Amino acid sequence: MLLIYTHKITPRFSYIMKHIFTRILGIEVLFTTKVEDFIKHTGPKITYTKQALQNEFFVRNNDLLFEQGINDFEITVGDWDGIPCFFSTGERSNIPYDIFSASFYLLSRYEEYLPHVKDIHGRFSPKDSIAYNNNFLKQPVVDLWAFKLLESLLERFPDIKTKQRSYTQTSILDITTSHCFAHRGFVRSLAGFFLDLGQFKLKRVFQRITVWFKPSKDPYNNFGFLVEMHKKYNINSMFFFQFASYSTYDKNVSPNNNRFRSLIKSIADYSKVSLAASYSSFNETEVLKTEKKRLEDVINRPVNCTRMRYNRVDVPNTYRNLVEAEFTDDYTMGYTHEIGFRAGTCSPFYFYDINLEIQQPVRLHPFAVHDYAFVNYKNKTEILEKIEMMYCLVKKVRGHFITVFSNELLGEDHNVDWKRLYGDTLKKYHV
Repeated sequence: MLLIYTHKITPRFSYIMKHIFTRILGIEVLFTTKVEDFIKHTGPKITYTKQALQNEFFVRNNDLLFEQGINDFEITVGDWDGIPCFFSTGERSNIPYDIFSASFYLLSRYEEYLPHVKDIHGRFSPKDSIAYNNNFLKQPVVDLWAFKLLESLLERFPDIKTKQRSYTQTSILDITTSHCFAHRGFVRSLAGFFLDLGQFKLKRVFQRITVWFKPSKDPYNNFGFLVEMHKKYNINSMFFFQFASYSTYDKNVSPNNNRFRSLIKSIADYSKVSLAASYSSFNETEVLKTEKKRLEDVINRPVNCTRMRYNRVDVPNTYRNLVEAEFTDDYTMGYTHEIGFRAGTCSPFYFYDINLEIQQPVRLHPFAVHDYAFVNYKNKTEILEKIEMMYCLVKKVRGHFITVFSNELLGEDHNVDWKRLYGDTLKKYHV
């Protein structure tokens, strides 16, 4: 049992200490504000204050964990044995950076509360992030800092008990468009046919006609291939199906289509099926609840996990909506067009709502790789090297490696053969 002394126990302090020590390092912790209890403790212990009490393991704190609300302050990123870090602590501290405050800054998405310009879909740009601008977006720095801290603790307390976690992986399939031409109804199919014909997209016209007579030839119908690959490499997979009404940005097959519903049921027999929330549900909690209930009725089991359309996240409102809709887990934390770690970590973590100063009961699972980050690449080998780099970093800290591939890319003609790329990717990171 590790005892941590501090001058004030705040919700932020408790949140980040439990995440670093319990969830990442597997160390049981207790907190105290009483000096006498700290002195009497004979096991491993550290102080997290401005001044050391005696000659104990000491980390000089930044004020962030003891503040409330949002303050815009300048951050200087330094180097800790080759790992970028910030919030320096000074010479007397046993580690050179306050990794607890730095981790809270990244995990809480503190910077996304600050004024920033959103893109056309209301998203925070990776180019506005501290990680992107200081070249550590592609490193799970929170996990790296935690293990650096453990090294220092083991030097002082070699008998400290830890519960070592294991590397895990999940392959996410984003099914926001299950079929390109099939099962779309007479009016939509005919309109699409004349649109393609008018734009001289003759290849699509030929594909449409072929699929009308043989729906199994639909280019997005990759489900048999995906099932086969996952079984072959023993892959932990999750399928996120959009189950929404038609709108400007939501153009999947109708949720009332019986063949579409049968497809979802068949996938649910071997893999976890979750909800790809629609664009329309972004700020409409009732719409989100309706989509959730529809999908639950099809698979006859609870749907607790979701992903937001286009990885749209509005901190903190998106996660409050998910809590209201009774989701427990979200897989949206990442960037569509940049690989890396949006929250600086490859470990699942609970969302901390800074405005309310509470930990919300929704767990975020950050993904490291999204296939749309590679749409302009022409070399499959280069893409695989990038994925391999991310895989190695996650495995080094025994984290959770999550990749997101979309049904649309797997079924279309692009610069690379996406189905082959996906199969090669599974070979590299399967357990």
